[in-house]
Amino acid sequence: SAVALLVLVAIVGLAVALGLLLRAPVNRFCAAFNNRTGFLCDDRVTCIPASQVCNRVRNCRNSEDEQEELCGDLPRSLPGHLVFRCSNPVHWVYADQRCNGMNDCGDCSDEMGSLAACPLCGLEWWSCSPVLHEFCSCVPRRLCRDGVQRCLDWSDEYVC
Repeated sequence: SAVALLVLVAIVGLAVALGLLLRAPVNRFCAAFNNRTGFLCDDRVTCIPASQVCNRVRNCRNSEDEQEELCGDLPRSLPGHLVFRCSNPVHWVYADQRCNGMNDCGDCSDEMGSLAACPLCGLEWWSCSPVLHEFCSCVPRRLCRDGVQRCLDWSDEYVC
């Protein structure tokens, strides 16, 4: 009876181990448009931007980007690579919104500082101290000389 019990324990242990192996988490990390952090769909080809996950629009063929398991308790239910935590612990944004030039966190922590680790303003941006909270340290050049002050020193209207 001891041998039968050991065999039964071994079978149950093997079944549990196989069950866990079969349900191993799938690596969903991919690089979407513009090298932004993305979510890999089940087809292993389609890569959608992180911000399109749990947006109530089915972007993956099998709707895996909108499953309750993934979207039920945002942001905790999301894989870590899809989330950027703002300096205010109450706020978070999708990882592809980090360093996009917009103040998505509300305090510019997604655009400036060591957590964000963003590069300096690119060619399409003007570096200044903006007044509007929509931007943080760079203003899109397309908005220069449009009659709206965005930089504290007015450089977006007179220099840019």
